[in-house]
Amino acid sequence: MLQHDLTVFIVDDDPAVRDALGLLLGVRGYRTAVFASAEAFLQGWQAGWSGCLLVDIRMSGMDGLTLQRELLARGSQMPVVIMSGHGDVSTARAAFKADAVDFLEKPFDDAKLIAAIDEALTRARANQSAQQRRKRSANLLSELTPREREVMELVVLGRHNRDIGPALGISVRTVEVHKARLMSKLGVDNVADLVRISMLDNE
Repeated sequence: MLQHDLTVFIVDDDPAVRDALGLLLGVRGYRTAVFASAEAFLQGWQAGWSGCLLVDIRMSGMDGLTLQRELLARGSQMPVVIMSGHGDVSTARAAFKADAVDFLEKPFDDAKLIAAIDEALTRARANQSAQQRRKRSANLLSELTPREREVMELVVLGRHNRDIGPALGISVRTVEVHKARLMSKLGVDNVADLVRISMLDNE
């Protein structure tokens, strides 16, 4: 499954491996960017990059697991596929604990590599969509007045209009007006959708 607006970032200190991976993926229509070290990748890294990371676990300087953890610390949600010429259970476990998509031992099967990359890009697309939904929700919520936010917070907690009014020192009718306005601004027509938007805001 090709995802042309996403990039496969290849990080390996072996130029022969970088060239082979770049060629293999390039002829299959994947967009790639290659880096000779984890340090070089971090130096160029931007929060807006979208795609997945294909990284060797053992490199001179910073290793692949340390790079994976550093990206997590920076708030990156970019999916990671770990490659290793010296695969063992403990390093594989560490990679998966840091949320790696897959752990591939060199020399790896091309079909398995492509499958792992496709899974990683699918995750990247899902992350991207979730971020866009959160951004849209935040933009919509910013249009609410402070009072409408208060009403919404109580509605999503399951409080009834008759309870919200006294809690906020306003009449039940006024609660109904605020509720109708805020739901109109958010483009929702039921409480379930209101809860969904509020949960996106809190992620």
